[in-house]
Amino acid sequence: MRIHARVRPQPAGVPRLDVDELLATERIIVCCGSGGVGKTTTAAALALRAAEQGRAVVVLTIDPARRLAQSMGLTELDNTPREVLGVDRSAGGRLDAMMLDMKRTFDEIVLAHTTPDRAAQLLANPFYQSLSSSFSGTQEYMAMEKLGQLDAADDWDLIIVDTPPTRSALDFLDAPSRLGAFLDGRLLRLMLAPAKAGGRAYAKVLGVGFGVFTRVLTKVIGTQLLTDLSQFVTALETMFGGFRQRAEKTYRLLGAPGTSFIVVAAPEVAALREASYFVDRLDSDGMPLAGLVINRMHQSDGRVLTTERSLAAAENLTEHGEHPLAAAVLRVHADRLRLAERESRLRERFTSAHPDTPLVEVEALAEDVHDLAGLREIGAALAGDARLIRAI
Repeated sequence: MRIHARVRPQPAGVPRLDVDELLATERIIVCCGSGGVGKTTTAAALALRAAEQGRAVVVLTIDPARRLAQSMGLTELDNTPREVLGVDRSAGGRLDAMMLDMKRTFDEIVLAHTTPDRAAQLLANPFYQSLSSSFSGTQEYMAMEKLGQLDAADDWDLIIVDTPPTRSALDFLDAPSRLGAFLDGRLLRLMLAPAKAGGRAYAKVLGVGFGVFTRVLTKVIGTQLLTDLSQFVTALETMFGGFRQRAEKTYRLLGAPGTSFIVVAAPEVAALREASYFVDRLDSDGMPLAGLVINRMHQSDGRVLTTERSLAAAENLTEHGEHPLAAAVLRVHADRLRLAERESRLRERFTSAHPDTPLVEVEALAEDVHDLAGLREIGAALAGDARLIRAI
């Protein structure tokens, strides 16, 4: 038996996040937030709802966890968009899903922007293999690249991005500047000098000093390793120059009309602190924040029976040795009321610091979402569609 989500009443004085308006009008939606708050589920639910309302949607996850594939009934996700079956396409929409494979994306860039021979040489280079699979920041660079590719393909009306579950979720905003700093670094420019100058001209440009440096470096790391490094660095100028331009273009796209960021949180101190960081960071970068989703909120329909009255009644029953089950239920009810009150206080702390941030709350479910029916339910709760929830 499935326990359904409910549409929660909007907190007084807090603007409501209009989810359906967002899904109907935006080109790109980026979901960000800390780990364990239901961010991946939120992204999938938004994507499914938009698709079943008639839009062609692709959802891209950068989170290495595979919850998105499981919730959509897919055995796996990879770097290629895959159609999600079971989506109601009566309104004319469709849903594809994919997970970022940063090495494969990097390989695609190499194959697309150089000759086959040079591509084969670079793909076999040990420095390239290390950079493309584990170098710090590569994931963020490739996320920018893949988002740019999806946008340029123009195969979808809406692109939803599910970012990593940490503060690094916004590191891709820094990708163009960090890449520029790397490319303009002194050592890299020094390494590129042989290819630019060539032969004797290179010797005249750099003189004996670099020759001494090269001999010392050769003794330290070996001739073959230095050759690999030189070949790799020589390829960088061609490969990364274009990527930097594309990353900067994608960065501008993220701040343009048609793009919105949704911050996802849970009613917990750490998660809402992270949410506050995301909201402030997006504001400082001039990025378009749509609002905040607070997942897994609790409430009780029996608020007439207060915490104090519940505990007093349970204590009275226990003292008289009567109705132990009823006493246990009263204590559970009191605990739930206390939890709901604590979560409301935490939410009020956030809204007092960010009074203009639109917000929507989603009720906590008794079980994890693992199929399209569950995603539809979450989507309905996000949009405040009580009729759909009753019909599920």
